[in-house]
Amino acid sequence: MPSDSEIVATLSQVTTATITTILLKKGLRNVWLRGTRPLKDGQPRLVGRAFTLRFVPAREDLATPESWSSPTSTRAAIEAMPAGCVAVVDAMGVTDAGIFGDILCARMAKRGVAALITDGVVRDVAGVIGTGLPVWCQGAAAPPSVAGLTFVAWQQPIACGGVAVFPDDIIVVDADGAVLIPAALVETVLDLAPEQERFEGWVMDEVGRGTALPGPYPPDAGTRARYEAGKN
Repeated sequence: MPSDSEIVATLSQVTTATITTILLKKGLRNVWLRGTRPLKDGQPRLVGRAFTLRFVPAREDLATPESWSSPTSTRAAIEAMPAGCVAVVDAMGVTDAGIFGDILCARMAKRGVAALITDGVVRDVAGVIGTGLPVWCQGAAAPPSVAGLTFVAWQQPIACGGVAVFPDDIIVVDADGAVLIPAALVETVLDLAPEQERFEGWVMDEVGRGTALPGPYPPDAGTRARYEAGKN
């Protein structure tokens, strides 16, 4: 199994679009986390293992400001996050309660968390951006999490953006959003992705020279032969 540093080094050079294509060819269609948009333009492509957090609907006796001091709280979960992880938060698509604000994001940045991914929203958006923590979400809302959500667990299987996410699955995020690579398929993607990127770059050059489609993409026999000959 490749090391995490090898996974990051390779996949940092591969677009989420390419990854979804590779996984589609392996039979996986539901790997793009819906609603995960960059909070700020220009955020880099990032890669890391999923550290999962889960909210359920708000219940008045549980979703209170006092719950923030509970042993089962977002604060406690953040202190368990390892450096380099990608925090993936199941907010059930709720967009009128911010799951995290600037203080929690600042702590995550201090702990070396690579990114925050959620199908919900954040609050204190200017402050969150100011922390430098890259965030992919559905936007911003002023109310706190307990206005619409109850935090219940971390490092359990979750649903985020309609995708099943398990702890330690690999997450890749870029301008197109967040994509999940199941842990069992990481080596396969690492083997195939760099070559797919090289081939698509070659096709772009062909298109730039006026080559008509179809033929190059998807490649017919002649295209494949010209591509392979050019590699030698």
